[in-house]
Amino acid sequence: GTRLLTVTDPTETATAAAFAHTAVLAGRPGNAPPLAEAGRLFGRLAHLLDAVEDREADAASGAWNPLAATGTSLEEARRLCDDALHGIRLALRDAEFADGRLAHVLLAHELRRSVDRAFGGSCSHGAPGPFGPPPPGFDPEAPDRDDRDDRDDRDGRGGHGGHGGPGRHPKRGFLAGCAVAAGLCCTCRACCASEFEGPWSGRKREGCCNDCDCDCGDCCDCGDCCDCSGCDCCCPCDGC
Repeated sequence: GTRLLTVTDPTETATAAAFAHTAVLAGRPGNAPPLAEAGRLFGRLAHLLDAVEDREADAASGAWNPLAATGTSLEEARRLCDDALHGIRLALRDAEFADGRLAHVLLAHELRRSVDRAFGGSCSHGAPGPFGPPPPGFDPEAPDRDDRDDRDDRDGRGGHGGHGGPGRHPKRGFLAGCAVAAGLCCTCRACCASEFEGPWSGRKREGCCNDCDCDCGDCCDCGDCCDCSGCDCCCPCDGC
């Protein structure tokens, strides 16, 4: 049968090229190789997480799903996701940033939370961040996730988004949510805003400087974000 990574390869190739081009746009061509590697693994994660979240719906509708088609277990998919997360961290270390905290929070912290949510685990990296913690008892195989309390940032089906019932916030898919999350980080709203809409669920969230347990003062004024669990937990805000 077809190997799962053969299926994810086109997505990996496209995201690798997109990430590498950002190095050219930033005038740092030396960053192209590590960013290409980070992008390749990001594409793998995007593909795998969509497959995990769509698995039950695809089985019910008879739609093609990468995991079912390649005979890949959830355990193996989780291993591949964890390997990709580790590879992204290593790739980011090889890139030279004027300030790498923004890339770190999006590609390290938030991707880890996305993986934990998709597989129903708890976040093992640091304190809950600005986009919200994984919900207690989250079960990706539950038959009707949209009827659950909207405690999670992206319990809508990956790639499709959900709409829910009256009074519920519209949900975005994985890639759309990542785009919104990037905008929140780039504008420093995820760090400094007293309130903003979660990128996946649309629920109200607080900026991470409003929810940081570290005694570091007002990091949004000084540009020094909190250092919880050994790494920066919010984006740089100096000058915004």
